[in-house]
Amino acid sequence: VQLVESGGGLVQPGGSLRLSCTGSGFTFSRWTMGWARQVPGKRLEWVSSLYSDGSRYTANSVKGRFTISRDNSKNTVYLQMNMLKPEDTAVYYCATSDTHGNEYRGQGTQVTVSS
Repeated sequence: VQLVESGGGLVQPGGSLRLSCTGSGFTFSRWTMGWARQVPGKRLEWVSSLYSDGSRYTANSVKGRFTISRDNSKNTVYLQMNMLKPEDTAVYYCATSDTHGNEYRGQGTQVTVSS
């Protein structure tokens, strides 16, 4: 299983970014895909998940601002982030898990929200 994220960067408060994550080594369309984030010294926070049946979970802290989506033809999951706030600054990870409970995470992409 390999996950490769892209799309992070520096953005001003109120701005937008779209993160992308391409997966390989597994049947992408059948697996739940998600995004988590972590600030140094703090616990990993689960941001959003998109299940193979189309249902989704979104954390209250980003609800109404972040949207997860996927394109199974491209083995890619996206996180559209709008109305970004300084507290959204973190390393964002694409993540998934298999039926045995093994978790997989990408290398992470830095998102910095600052004026």
